[in-house]
Amino acid sequence: MTTLMTILGIVVFAVGLLISIAWHELGHLSTAKLFGIRVPQFMVGFGPTIWSRKKGETEYGVKAIPLGGYIRMIGMFPPGPDGRIEARSTSPWRGMVEDARAQSFEELRPGDEERLFYTRKPWKRVIVMLAGPFMNLILAVAIFLGVMMTFGIQTQTTTVGKVSDCVIEQSENRSKCATGDQAAPAKAAGLKLGDKIIAFNGEPIEDWSTLQADIRSNPGKDVTLTVDRKGERLDLTAHLIRNQVSKTDGNGGYVEGKYVYAGFLGFTPASGIVKQGFADSVDRMGDMMENGVESLIALPSKVPALWDAAFSDGEREADSPMGVVGAARVGGEVLTLDIPPENQIAMMLFLVAGFNLSLFLFNMLPLLPLDGGHAAGALWEALRRNTAKVLRRPDPGPFDVAKLMPVAYVVAGIFICFTILVLIADVVNPVRIS
Repeated sequence: MTTLMTILGIVVFAVGLLISIAWHELGHLSTAKLFGIRVPQFMVGFGPTIWSRKKGETEYGVKAIPLGGYIRMIGMFPPGPDGRIEARSTSPWRGMVEDARAQSFEELRPGDEERLFYTRKPWKRVIVMLAGPFMNLILAVAIFLGVMMTFGIQTQTTTVGKVSDCVIEQSENRSKCATGDQAAPAKAAGLKLGDKIIAFNGEPIEDWSTLQADIRSNPGKDVTLTVDRKGERLDLTAHLIRNQVSKTDGNGGYVEGKYVYAGFLGFTPASGIVKQGFADSVDRMGDMMENGVESLIALPSKVPALWDAAFSDGEREADSPMGVVGAARVGGEVLTLDIPPENQIAMMLFLVAGFNLSLFLFNMLPLLPLDGGHAAGALWEALRRNTAKVLRRPDPGPFDVAKLMPVAYVVAGIFICFTILVLIADVVNPVRIS
């Protein structure tokens, strides 16, 4: 049964992956057609074609390897300075440029002269290239907000999960009390397991981060805690003491290895599935975006640990980069967890949403052959042309993005090597969930 559920989880994630890729390419396709650019192909996947059908002037299809997708637009690159588009050089670097230029015109038909990608105004080309990533962003936001607002997310609550017996500085890293340790204020005040703190000094409390901030900002003071104990409302008085505690991230979480001195009560909040309001959901989405950007910037620094995890006895870190294979394995694990079905569905949706958010951030990098690289080329062209117009100089013409193809091949080579490394790590030492 476990094997069957694992396979089912992988299949469900694969379907979500294909939908995400198709949704991305639909953004490119719809805007390209909106601006009159001819699109001969819309494909999900790479390699041999499994299925295809031509509708109008575009062939729609699915290929064997579901690791991406593409649309083929006519005239992605302008002709060379001499107006020619066929390859005509034996230089390998020059050949790359000319081959790319030739391929962008290989399906040129009579009447396409006014339907070429490079002939569109720069702002239109930017929209076409960034429409794909933004489709992934839209899907990620819709899933994240939908799950958080209708189902909820696992979060710390104001319900007491555990009451500390004594006061221990966080950096001591011990759980047992020693002789001479002071009793924890929560225990001295009579706080009990299962109590739900609903007010602090008479002010209503709805979330853990607010309660945590109130406790930490009142060291050395007597405070009133209003709790709900099995339906009965009680007021407890606690004397908060100044103690060394973990530094917070501002959202109820903790910064590992960092400590501050602040007010201390002495209890552990219970966790539970809590529905989020729209404002809280948007705030959490902002945090996810920020974490995603930080993770993308930190990718190079994670390569050594990833190498150790793949080829030696290194531990695979929980925040280690993960590829499609690793994500599919996690999807398989989700359906084997001993949790309610609705939790499994929520986790699977979060996995797909996270994949879409990663696609958005990755494709926004201003590097060829990514979408952001083509958009950057169009923006540079606009800057050159507008500058020339202001300075009353001749129009420099279209920016020849094809000249950057050697750089694009180097970038693609680095991405491919990194993808292979992640793939090996995902197979031999995968990230696991609990």
